[in-house]
Amino acid sequence: MPQVPEPLERLINELSRLPGVGPKTAQRLAFHMLRADRVRAEALAQAIVDLKARIGYCDRCYNIAEGPLCAICTSPRRDQSVVCVVESALDVLAVERTAEYSGLYFVLHGVISPIDGVGPDQIHVGQLIDRVRDEGIAEVIIATDADIEGEATAVYLQHALAPLGAKVTRPAHGLPVGGDLEYADELTLARAFAGRRSF
Repeated sequence: MPQVPEPLERLINELSRLPGVGPKTAQRLAFHMLRADRVRAEALAQAIVDLKARIGYCDRCYNIAEGPLCAICTSPRRDQSVVCVVESALDVLAVERTAEYSGLYFVLHGVISPIDGVGPDQIHVGQLIDRVRDEGIAEVIIATDADIEGEATAVYLQHALAPLGAKVTRPAHGLPVGGDLEYADELTLARAFAGRRSF
């Protein structure tokens, strides 16, 4: 890249670290911000600062939260006896869009992947087991992705949860194999949840 002023080059480098943003897109975004008025640029910067200062993870389910517990965990309208286990907070948003599920969640923040050095301890499996045991959860829906890692994680969780007596289910395979939960449309997810089966 031709020589650009250091602040612009630093912004391009930071933007290119974002998922799905390559060097060309990072350049376009940086030059767009350079052309934007100061108020708009400062609003974006402040939104990022506020995000990091005010948003964390729920102490109970590891979903995103503005405080110790997320809005779903504190809602009196949610079914406290059912927990849906997902890989990421984006998956919570995808399931919520269906309006078919009224239970609680548990966000793993990943999947078991020995090849990447990710084991059960890195994805909160122990905390999930404690929660199911301590809260007397009746059903655990394992809604990990239908790829190799997601399936392996689901099988591991089924074996780990079996001694606790909770019913362990998996959404029906209306979801495409190899697909990500967050990219599925609402109808596909709704049908998958309506037709879930015992593990």
